[in-house]
Amino acid sequence: MVEIKFCENNYAQGAEEVTKKLEKDGIDFEVEPCLGYCGDCAMGPFALVDDELMQADTSDELYDKIKNSI
Repeated sequence: MVEIKFCENNYAQGAEEVTKKLEKDGIDFEVEPCLGYCGDCAMGPFALVDDELMQADTSDELYDKIKNSI
């Protein structure tokens, strides 16, 4: 099973939209207060997928990357 983690501080960058789509798809994920990727967090939406950093310019791109990786 794939482990997906989001930083709640990254919600302002578009991560919240991704979590809503994943939830609608029935895909499990975790939301942590901080994942320690503050520089990346300020740049745009990101997630950790099996502890690998996955970034994108938009929430739609990040969603697509996550879906393609699982």
